[in-house]
Amino acid sequence: MDIFGEHPSVPIGVAILIAIYLGACRVAGRRPTRRQAMWFALAMGAILFTHTELDELADARIFSMHMLQHLMQTFLIPPLILLGTPGWMIRPWILSRPIKPIARLLTTPVVAFLIFSAVFVTAHFPPIFDRMCRDENFHIFLHLLFMAAGMLLWWPILSPLPEMPRLSYPAQILYLFLLMIPMTAVAAPITLATRVIYPWYSEGAHGWGLKPLEDQVLGGLIMWIGQGTYLMFIFTFIFYRWQQREDNDTPIVPASTTPNLRVVPSRRVAHS
Repeated sequence: MDIFGEHPSVPIGVAILIAIYLGACRVAGRRPTRRQAMWFALAMGAILFTHTELDELADARIFSMHMLQHLMQTFLIPPLILLGTPGWMIRPWILSRPIKPIARLLTTPVVAFLIFSAVFVTAHFPPIFDRMCRDENFHIFLHLLFMAAGMLLWWPILSPLPEMPRLSYPAQILYLFLLMIPMTAVAAPITLATRVIYPWYSEGAHGWGLKPLEDQVLGGLIMWIGQGTYLMFIFTFIFYRWQQREDNDTPIVPASTTPNLRVVPSRRVAHS
């Protein structure tokens, strides 16, 4: 994999993110936990793979890989970054006086959900999507916007700051269930279309030997079934954590409080 070939900005950007992460640790004099460091490393690896290997396949007019790329930019990379970022690392910046009110507004569940939905649905309108395929700068901008909107989307689920707490477990399940609405609004028309709706995919050689319409259906299914399966997995995990917490919160009655029931032997009545 030659990550420095056609996409030199990607490894450079990842290197800058790693430098910022390590620099913040040095300034704070603290270290992330091993688990946080692992999540952050996975996030950096996902960014490299998504914007080099997958990007090359998308550039080869393989629509299905372009859809997989968009799912990774919104459903995989942002959660990994949030899981890998300690609260102490971003607290001074997020909770600073000029940024705090804006951050609180943008990470409000309703606002975050609406921003993500608007970005994701609008970006897949044929005129905008087709321009993205033809204009490299616009392409990069939309991909960055996907990841930024994804960070907002996942913040109510994975917030690293107690000052901006996560949703309760039942609310998290409802929040992610409602997310299927905008995702289906994008995936269903793509999957069920009877013609190629993005002209760029019909104008040149198509990778993997697939016909453009077949690839479009495959891309729609990846988004439709892929996001549904992914969210069902997250539902299951959240429900498990919820039940685990409920079990831990169940009060245990001490033995000393149990009523001391003493059996009193019955007396025989003498019959004369």
